[in-house]
Amino acid sequence: MSKKAAVTYDTVRNDAANLPGVEEGTSYGTPALKVRGKLLARLREDGKTLVLRCDLVRREMLMQAAPDAFYITDHYRDWPAVLIDLDKVSRKALPGLLEETWRSLASKKQLAEHAGEHD
Repeated sequence: MSKKAAVTYDTVRNDAANLPGVEEGTSYGTPALKVRGKLLARLREDGKTLVLRCDLVRREMLMQAAPDAFYITDHYRDWPAVLIDLDKVSRKALPGLLEETWRSLASKKQLAEHAGEHD
């Protein structure tokens, strides 16, 4: 099995920087990324787990596809979020995960701006 590239919060932040309107801030005293004031993702207090906003159906799919990387605790059971173990998530999967969540939070203008960048 090949060694995969390490994923850190800096990786997450750099990937999210490619999406219009993503702002850095804090949430519960930890580094966070927001879009239009709404949480996109944040680093948990342990420094190695990412909280990513996502709907409950998508969360279930992620947890079934890669239960070692995607999970929840009782605290998040009723919240639209999934926990991601940064040590176990695929580096290739991260940009798509962030973009999908970003699309649910972005304005029409931001979506159009992003689409224009990829033409």
